[in-house]
Amino acid sequence: MRRANVPLLSLLSVLGALLAGGCGGASHSGRELTLYNGQHEQTTALLVAAFEKQTGVKVNVRSGDEATLGNQILQEGSSSPADVFYTENTPVLEALREHGLLAPVAAATLAAVPSRYDSAQGDWVAVSARVSTLVYNTRQITTAQLPSSILELAGPRWKGKVGFAPSETDFQPLLSAIVKLDGTATAERWLEGMQANGRIYPDNETVVTQVNNGESAVGPINHYYWYRLRDELGAGGVHSALHYYASGDAGDLLDFSGAAVLRSSSNRSAAQAFLAFLVSRKGQEALAHSHSYEYPLRPGVTPARGLVPLSSLHPAALTPAELGDGSAALALEQKLGLL
Repeated sequence: MRRANVPLLSLLSVLGALLAGGCGGASHSGRELTLYNGQHEQTTALLVAAFEKQTGVKVNVRSGDEATLGNQILQEGSSSPADVFYTENTPVLEALREHGLLAPVAAATLAAVPSRYDSAQGDWVAVSARVSTLVYNTRQITTAQLPSSILELAGPRWKGKVGFAPSETDFQPLLSAIVKLDGTATAERWLEGMQANGRIYPDNETVVTQVNNGESAVGPINHYYWYRLRDELGAGGVHSALHYYASGDAGDLLDFSGAAVLRSSSNRSAAQAFLAFLVSRKGQEALAHSHSYEYPLRPGVTPARGLVPLSSLHPAALTPAELGDGSAALALEQKLGLL
């Protein structure tokens, strides 16, 4: 899903709602629920169709940028028509949790995926995972030239070669990881170096496309963007590959999509059932066999063929709670004029 050029949390964690849009009422009949969807629309459509077929519950989907939707929920408060919020990244869920807007997730639902991936307080459940990687143009960069750390991209060797999308919601968890592991001062210097070295694109779809085309030589993305481009272009049109950073590097980040029930929901039973479906074997297998190329989190469900096994990667040891609500990353991007 291509997203608008807005920050992940906007002012959700600092001053309140920015970019929030109005919305009308929704049916609360008990056989319907309203889903605010910040996850990729294709993925959500597949899961919603399977859930509706299994349960007979109609899901009214309102898709948009997860930051905008999060701000909208904050502004709507107890009057929000949303029953469920499904996001591409966890920081916005953490921010809403801090504001007391999320209801506890059923214990059985939380138990379906490893506890280290879920909300530490049990207020949202992790649904799928993605890994931060570096896409590189194989005609311009050899494997010997690839950096061992994402921090190297800010160095003079990469001048004019980097493409990145700082307004993408995926970018804030990555920057948050650098802040957490390497400190705010290092993160700020890295951002300054990225500005000096690279082209700024509106989204990760553009990053992976322009690296593949050769306009930029490298770019930080989540892994699945490259797999989707490969499917779109076919083997003959792919002139790029993925590089995974050294073990424990901030650039090798495991990040999660997640879902929560709104405390204001009057369809709690249906909303909890939807979350349970997302992490059920049927829901996770639907996700694994889809075009999303995200990693299912339920043990025993095999990811899409061709993905690098999660067990072979050693991402930075950061929990969603340690990544937090993204406010530190947001503040840095605003300070440097990237948002």
